[in-house]
Amino acid sequence: MSRTAVTEANQQAPVVGVSQIEIAATPDAVWQVLTAIDRWPSWNPQVKAASLRGDLQKGSEFRWKAGPGTIVSRLAHVEAPRRIAWTGKTMGIKAIHVHTLEGGDAGTVVRTEESYDGMVARLFSGRLRTILDDALEAGLRHLKTEVERRETGRGD
Repeated sequence: MSRTAVTEANQQAPVVGVSQIEIAATPDAVWQVLTAIDRWPSWNPQVKAASLRGDLQKGSEFRWKAGPGTIVSRLAHVEAPRRIAWTGKTMGIKAIHVHTLEGGDAGTVVRTEESYDGMVARLFSGRLRTILDDALEAGLRHLKTEVERRETGRGD
């Protein structure tokens, strides 16, 4: 994988998933929840643990557990409050994950896309695509719930 900035998922990978949701909050409010990586387990039940090493900037590494394996990821692009991207490797899969935030009259549209490449992704592309689609949709629903909970004053 190139050391240049990654700003989108690999559309040529054997597994690619995309999902989006509208959140009734500003991009800044969404960004605050989304980029507090250490706090992901507090609002996303899919994430069992998460720990960012260093600041939220390109090149910083974070470890997190979602599913059977621990994932080591590296921030590849950080453009507050518009786009964050990271790369990661686990169990023979090379992943690229991107969140894009776009403000509008009714709030923020959050689009997430992820690609899986590597031998495992090629061998199990059908099953992995289903798992990825479900995970992306669930992750966005949890993000929406947490951001909107905070916006209504019932949270932090």
